[in-house]
Formats: sequence, C-alpha cells, structure tokens
Amino acid sequence: MLHGDVGTELGRRVVAALRTALDVAITPAEALIRPSTRDGVDYQCNVAMSLGKKLGRAPRDVARDIVAHLDSADLIEDAEIAGPGFINVVLRREWLQQQATALLGDDRLGVAEAERPRRFAIDYGSPNVAKEMHVGHLRSSIIGDALVRLLRFEGHEVVPHNHLGDWGTPFGMLIEHLIDEGWTTGSEHTIGDLNGFYQEARKKFDADPDFAGRSRQRVVLLQGGDEHTLALWQQLVDESTRHFEKVYGLLGVGLTRDDIYGESFYNPRLPNVIDELEAKGLTEVSDGAVCVFPPGFTNREGERLPLIVRKRDGGYGYAATDLATARYWTRERGATDLLYVVGTPQAQHFAMIFAVCSKAGWLTDEHHAEHIGFGSILGTDGKTIRTRAGGSIKLVDLLTEAIDRAATVVAERSELTADQRAALARAVGVGAIKYADLSGDREKDYLFDWDRMLAMDGNTAVYLQYANTRILSMLRKAGEEPAAGTPVHLTEPAERELVLKLLQLPAAVASATEVYAPHKLCTYLYETATAFSGFYERCPVLAASTPDEIRRSRLVLAKLTSNVLTLGLSLLGIDAPERL
Repeated sequence: MLHGDVGTELGRRVVAALRTALDVAITPAEALIRPSTRDGVDYQCNVAMSLGKKLGRAPRDVARDIVAHLDSADLIEDAEIAGPGFINVVLRREWLQQQATALLGDDRLGVAEAERPRRFAIDYGSPNVAKEMHVGHLRSSIIGDALVRLLRFEGHEVVPHNHLGDWGTPFGMLIEHLIDEGWTTGSEHTIGDLNGFYQEARKKFDADPDFAGRSRQRVVLLQGGDEHTLALWQQLVDESTRHFEKVYGLLGVGLTRDDIYGESFYNPRLPNVIDELEAKGLTEVSDGAVCVFPPGFTNREGERLPLIVRKRDGGYGYAATDLATARYWTRERGATDLLYVVGTPQAQHFAMIFAVCSKAGWLTDEHHAEHIGFGSILGTDGKTIRTRAGGSIKLVDLLTEAIDRAATVVAERSELTADQRAALARAVGVGAIKYADLSGDREKDYLFDWDRMLAMDGNTAVYLQYANTRILSMLRKAGEEPAAGTPVHLTEPAERELVLKLLQLPAAVASATEVYAPHKLCTYLYETATAFSGFYERCPVLAASTPDEIRRSRLVLAKLTSNVLTLGLSLLGIDAPERL
C-alpha cells in the first residue's frame, strides 16, 4: 500500500531514473508530476522540458532516458513521450484496485502525517472587547479555523491565540463613561448595551476635553492596577467573552476563552521589549517617540517608514504589542511558525514587524512567520458589505439569517423532528457561508450572494453535503456497509476516474496547507463529488443486473467517496449531515 500522494511517488521514481540515467539530482516536487486532463492518461511529467535546456539536450531525448530507466513494474502500465518532451503516464489497473481496496481500512484515507511536526502559533479571530462581532471578523475566524484543522490533521502542534483588543485609551474612555452613568461592579449589561455605551463614550471623548482628560487618567489607573478600575474592566471582558463564545459556537469555530491572549496579556512585557531593542541598537528617537526603522521600507517620497514602539507620551501602540507577541510565542512558547490571519491591508505592517523581529533575534532561520492576508466581503454593489443603513452587519445577525434561509431548504423533511430540522438548517446555513468564503482564493475579494451560496448545484457546500447524503442513502438502501478489505474491481472508465480522484486527497491536503490556501481543498472536494456523479450515472450499483462482485466493489467506491467528502468538509469546519 502506497501511503501518501500518487504524484509524489511518481516523482520519486522519476528522480531515481534521472539519477541513474543522467546523474541529475532533483527533488520529487521538481519532477513536475501533474494529474492529466487528457483522455486515457492519468498523470503527466514535464521535467524533461525544463532539464533539456539546462543539459543542452533535446527534451525528447531527456524524456527517453527517463522512460528507459523508470521503475514501473508495479505502478505504471505505460509511459509515452508526447509532443516536445512530455511524458504521459498510465497507471496499472491492478495497482489502482489494490490502492482503493486498502483505502477503506485507512482512517486517514492515505494522508500521511508530517515527518517533522512543527509548532504553530496562529493569531486569528481578534475581535474587540465591548463591541459586538461584525461581518469584518468573519473571514479571519473561518480561515484561521480551517488552517488550524488542516495543520493539526497533518500532525503539527497548533496553538491558536485570539488577540483581543482589550487595553489602552478606548477602555479608559469607556470605563469613565460607565462610571459617569452610575455603573458599578454589580451592574449587568449585555454586549449590545456595551456597544452602545462605547459609541456614546467616543462622542463624549471627542467633544468634551474634561472627559477626555479624565479618560486618559483612567487609563493610567487601569495600567497601574487600580483595583476598582480593573474590576470594571474585567466585567467588560467577561461579558464580551460570553458574546464571543456564543458567536464562535454558532459559527463552529474552535476558539475558546482559553485561547484568549489580549493586548492586556502582552502589556506587562512591553517595557522589556523596548529595553531589548534599545540594548541591541535598533531604536531611534524621532519627534520624541522611540522608533525602529527596518531597512527597505519607505513612503512614496522615499522617506524611511518607522515602527513606533513607544509614543511621545510614554504609551505603547499596537506595533509594540505585535513585537511582544512574536517575542513571546517564539521565545517563551517555543513556536516554530507564526501565522497571522489578518486582512490584506495589514501586509506592510506585518512585513515590518517580521523584519524587526529578525533584527532582534526573535525570528531566526529556525522560524517562519507569515501574514495570511485575505480580501474583503463585497455586497451586490461591489463595495464592502454593510447594512442598508450603511453600518456594520452584526455577525450573529448574518449567521441567524443564513440558518433561517437554510430552514426553507429542509422544511419539507417531515420525517425529521423539529430539533433535527433546526440542526440541519444550521449545518446547511453556516456551512454555506463558510464554504463560500473558503472556496475562493483568500487573497481576493468575493461577492456575498445568498442564492449562490445556498444553491444545490455548483461549487457550494450544499452541493457537497447533498452529494454525500445521496451516497449515504444509497448505502442504507443497499442494506449493507462495505467491509474493509472488500476487493475493488475497475471495469468502467468512470470507476477508474473516481479512484484516481479519491487517491488525490493527500495531494489536495498538502497543497492546501503548504500555501495556507483552503480553496485548493474545496476545489478537490467539488471535483470528487463531480467524479462520483459521473460514476453514479454510468455505473449501476444496486441494479438487479449488476453482478454481486461488481456491486460490492461499487459500494466500496461509494463509501470511500463519502469518507473523503466527510473528512474534507470537517477539515474546513463544515458539517456533513447524514440526511438533506
């Protein structure tokens, strides 16, 4: 049984052939093995095209040497040279049958665990205390959660951290306003109340110099550990955390209160960060502020761009907090990889943060830090999605609407109880939103379209969920669950196409995690569901005319497809209901 990606195994054999025939050393990835779109061809190898020029030989001659020395006895039926030097590969039917037969007994469906697991710290979510989560928090939460699931499945250690905005001037302002309103440590308010209070405090801060001064003094008390101020602040955090947990629970995102590492957590570490930067000679005083000028970053006028690590008044900005964050996770928590799932507009900021961390020695050659940027969610007008009144859409309201819309899809399921229909509506509605987000290139904007999201056809979660429920329905109708070890027999092209697609799951997972691109897994799942549809149409499973041996074989393929769809959706954080 080959455990892992078929393309990688073919790549290994091409590597061995090149070493033997031409004494050329490349990696399996450099062998350029790709699934073929040509009828009758399973994979294509294009490495001879790139090597020909390097070796000063015709690519077809290089391809002939590869084919002549290719270890193909167990795996390859035919390797044919086409065009200027492409190698078209057809896999042995017997080998494909063996792989499919063995796959049903493999819980990981061929996906190997990482040989050298790493420790990832992923920053995602990042709402603000005392403010309701809105649609702007959707992409960070969804993408971050999918990456956590994918990386953990690959065998890496992943520590999520929710970088809450819970410190600084806004909270001095809000607490001072609440005290003016007679708020005490015994007062109870919802997140909606706090949201309104914050807006009122902001207006008062901008209009009333006396209030602004008292607010700044309240920040001093907060940062100084004043017991009463801290108690009021903690109430804000606790009520906000309850709201966040409710939204994450509805969204199916795994962030909990244990994953909270707010700005307040890093605040005590900020002086040491500045001291270390100063001791290493990395800081300059500019206009009274302590700054770091990482090389290579300039504005349009060619002037150096600063990271302000300590303000003129002695306060700290979010640049200092982000530096403290990177220092904490690498130095104190031993993270090897830092991922920040934050909107694309912050790309330059993080590039500067990483540059300073490298200069300071907090990021070394053993570390990897990456900003996982993403585009905006657009409304039908092509602008950032908002309410009709022009305000931010509350995330709870968006998810509730998704579930309500999905409820119309499942309302006719009279055989289900009310609770079952509610659970199904949630799986469909929330799944539709998450898949619409994940199925496109994360770096691009996408149009929020209810009709497209909830469509039963096309590349949508509903289509995949429905394809899976059709398979499960067929298995129930068959009256038997195919057992591990049941032989697979490939008698029709559609069966072969489906098996080839099922065996590409490891490559799809690897591709999605390698460049942190969940849409690559989405595309694979859609192609798998489409391949099953073609198989279902052309290969009768339960028909009386289907021989028992072929029937059992096709039930194995159906079960494997369901397993792949269920696993793939779960890695995206999407439920796969048994009925739809």
